Amino acid sequence: MRVPVLLPLCLIVTLLAACGSPGPRPETAAQTTLPSANERGNEIVLYAMGLLDTGYRFGGKNPEAGLDCSGMVSYIYGQAAGLKVLGSAADIARRAKPIERSALRPGDLVFFNTLNRSLSHVGIYIGETRFIHAPSSNGKVRIDRLTDSYYAQRYETARTFFD
Repeated sequence: MRVPVLLPLCLIVTLLAACGSPGPRPETAAQTTLPSANERGNEIVLYAMGLLDTGYRFGGKNPEAGLDCSGMVSYIYGQAAGLKVLGSAADIARRAKPIERSALRPGDLVFFNTLNRSLSHVGIYIGETRFIHAPSSNGKVRIDRLTDSYYAQRYETARTFFD
């Protein structure tokens, strides 16, 4: 079987084009400032995804011992964004800036009333109505949807630590 002559030529051109990409651009003043909210939010989401299936533990503040919802948020925000976010879900909500649900971006926080107590549960929004959290039910960090009937009925508010 004969390989068409154009196929090897196309491969060579593709390789040369990849090698010929420009080098790194010099940093500008804007690039030396803090990462944008989107970049920080994406870092938070990526870090959170690495904690999927981590065990639940009431009062847990690190993955080795187990995490509860506020401990998970505190740990992730500290590790991925360098932000101190401490306290219960309600404490975290009081310190963050309220935002509309329609304005949610990855890394923002979503709050629920899951214990017949306002702001009793928190999760990290990851996009497309999904959030990652550490629920006591099922005992592991997992992803759920804001539109799932359980969470849709208990959703309270969204908050952000970013501009």
